[in-house]
Amino acid sequence: MDTENVRYQEEVIENGRGLKLFTCNWVPKNEEPKALIFLCHGYAMECSITMDSSARRLAKEGYGVYGIDYEGHGKSSGLQGYVSSFDNVVEDCSSFFTSISEKKENREKKRYLMGESMGGAVALMIHIKQPDFWDGAILVAPMCKIADEMRPNPLVISFLTKLCKIIPTWKIIPTQDVIDFAFKLPQVRKQIRENPYCYKGRPRLKTGYELLRVTALLENKLNEVSLPFLLLHGEDDRVTDKLVSKQLYDEAASDDKTLNMYQGMWHGLLYGETPENVDIVFSDIIGWLDKRSIDENLKSELERKKENDGLLEATK
Repeated sequence: MDTENVRYQEEVIENGRGLKLFTCNWVPKNEEPKALIFLCHGYAMECSITMDSSARRLAKEGYGVYGIDYEGHGKSSGLQGYVSSFDNVVEDCSSFFTSISEKKENREKKRYLMGESMGGAVALMIHIKQPDFWDGAILVAPMCKIADEMRPNPLVISFLTKLCKIIPTWKIIPTQDVIDFAFKLPQVRKQIRENPYCYKGRPRLKTGYELLRVTALLENKLNEVSLPFLLLHGEDDRVTDKLVSKQLYDEAASDDKTLNMYQGMWHGLLYGETPENVDIVFSDIIGWLDKRSIDENLKSELERKKENDGLLEATK
């Protein structure tokens, strides 16, 4: 499919556990991508529809964008809305993203992770797994901790954790409807509710357990984050905890880190806000990417020119 100088393609791959996973990419049609961006979508979401507008914005700016639907999400196989192991999700993403990065034509390109909400946790865990492989990350309201008002109380969590071993796939976790809290625009909520590839039921027991387990783990690993990152969070986010984003910014070992807090904005910064707000967010994202990708490309060109000049001098 070719529109607006962006080429969109889909491919189904098989993971090490024999599951079929849906992948897709958006690349500039008439130019070599200046860097690669790997999307990690949120819980109950998917890439090809809900993240399409975000990916196209980035591809139109000259970036190659790659996405994968996690097991049990979107167009991938597995029980819908079921995360049997967060480690498996991280492994699937890491394996797919690495295979794209290591293609001959991509080896010299910068590679960035971009995760929203639960995808922010996925991106951070991929980085912690391969600390020197990634050139940076864009973390959009990352799920380093689930906001207190969205968490069941500790007694309920304790009871559900025990039940989890017996009925892991049951949809009985008592939570409020995340869609109402995450996306400001009613038409966006409607689109997500009408999207058959987005999971709408209550969280399954094991899924809820895995999300709580990983956020607790991440809270203790914030100082292990060492890559350059741009961290974006809405001040009025009621889904993921903005205070933990501030904590990540403070504790991360990264030399190059930026935190943008947006007044009056909710959880869904990439496509759930008003068009004006989404423009502000993407202006910040593209500015951050361009500074790092274009500066690096210019530096490489200058170094090559110096080398060539040196060779010319040597042959005189």
